[in-house]
Amino acid sequence: MLVEGCKHEIEITVPVDEVERQTELVISEIQKKAKIPGFRPGKVPAGIIRTRFADRVRQDVLEKVIPDYLQKRIDSEDLKVVSRPNVSEVHFHQGEPLRFKADFEVAPQIELGEYRGVTIHYSEPEVSDADIDERLAALQEQKAQYITIDPRPAEDGDYCMVSLDSISGVDQPVHQDEMMLHAGDPDTLPAFTEALRGMSPDDEKEFEVTYPDEYAQEKLAGKTVKFRMKLKAIRRKELPELNDEFAKDLGDFNTLDELREAIRKNIFREREQGAQQKAKDELVGELVKAHDFPVPEAYVERQIESVLETQMRQWQARGIDISKIKIDWEKLKESQRAKAIKDVKASLLLDKISEREAVHATQDEVDREVQQIARQEREPVAAMRKKLEKNNAIGRIANHIRTEKTLNFLFENSRKVAGEPPAPEPEAEPESEPESES
Repeated sequence: MLVEGCKHEIEITVPVDEVERQTELVISEIQKKAKIPGFRPGKVPAGIIRTRFADRVRQDVLEKVIPDYLQKRIDSEDLKVVSRPNVSEVHFHQGEPLRFKADFEVAPQIELGEYRGVTIHYSEPEVSDADIDERLAALQEQKAQYITIDPRPAEDGDYCMVSLDSISGVDQPVHQDEMMLHAGDPDTLPAFTEALRGMSPDDEKEFEVTYPDEYAQEKLAGKTVKFRMKLKAIRRKELPELNDEFAKDLGDFNTLDELREAIRKNIFREREQGAQQKAKDELVGELVKAHDFPVPEAYVERQIESVLETQMRQWQARGIDISKIKIDWEKLKESQRAKAIKDVKASLLLDKISEREAVHATQDEVDREVQQIARQEREPVAAMRKKLEKNNAIGRIANHIRTEKTLNFLFENSRKVAGEPPAPEPEAEPESEPESES
């Protein structure tokens, strides 16, 4: 047996008597169906079958014997095969043993080093009164009311309700019957502010807007568009007063202090989750660096394909026609290789630690996750469970829960020092915008 990393190559010999036995069984099966002039069905002599159907007999024997003997060898050596075996150098001649080679990859043998007490950077997050004030201000903005004022010329700071129609410059017409523009605001394009200044309700104006190349709406980015705009009303913004009544209107709060405390806890949880995720990423990175073992190429290929499939879905969601883009797939795959190897190593290590620490997902935990997915998709729990079972997703959910519990275990048993984790090394990402074919 040749062993190199995760690659295995084995040679197998099948005894002559077994080859002949299987050959006779194959000939017998062909006899039952063979139609040869001069012979009744099922009565064609075996010798004629062996001669007339030699290629088929050979193929059928190989398809029966090779998988059987290969599996017996794999089972006898307790090999965990992770790739499709490649069979080669088949020697099959009448009266001789059948010999062949098979190469494949197996799961690596991982010798776990120390995984408790890994040193990571983590600081308990803090929430200031200013943070709470900022979040309250955002809630005020959400509850703001816009009051129409008596007609007058528009000026900076006004909230202007307009209707907007494109005249030229875009392939797809732009129409907004009611659109709020905040004159003079940094988020309002200067061309709109300039057009609004001095306009009174019911005034109309035509003007041009040149959009930045990086503008969020792709159909407008980098284009100069001519618009016709009508000012329908000028409004002022009124913010609600921050008091106990404001708190009661937002939910189950009796006082503004109760609301502030709830906001403080929410901000803390958000920051704690983010800080812990950074620390866990650092922890996993340290474990990967501390464990040297080979990674099956089959696992790496699957990881790369998973990343690229996700990228394809993102492009399609943005309206990009995948069939019309030019992509160097080999270059794109190679750019993901280093990260894929790290991700696969991390996954294998976490699986090994989960096994060592007897970490697993309970049925209740899986049920809660299914219920949460059902709520998000607004489907009955039973229907969602059936769908997930059909797609073999229940197992993936359980594996995800197990991984998260293992990460929590490692985090709790780590050695934490104050400070931010070091910035990760830059990883190659798929192109954010593929090149269209021209």
